[in-house]
Amino acid sequence: MRNNDLLMIKSDLQGCVGKKVVLTADKGRKRIVTKEGIVEATYPNLFIVRLDNNYGEGRRISYTYTDVLTGTVEITVKLESEEKIS
Repeated sequence: MRNNDLLMIKSDLQGCVGKKVVLTADKGRKRIVTKEGIVEATYPNLFIVRLDNNYGEGRRISYTYTDVLTGTVEITVKLESEEKIS
């Protein structure tokens, strides 16, 4: 794991603040969870995504940049043409 890779992931995610994303997270034991949300904030060691739900209140989850680097979490930005960050 190189520091440059983490910095590139962090800068890519900083550019995605406020955009809709699709998260695919590997929870272990063959459990894969897919959720949609909006990148709410980025911090030095983690980023926060506000999940969409039907009740008007968004639940927040956080992941580290290392999760993206190792492939535990995959993020796809929802635009006209979807682009993948990993």
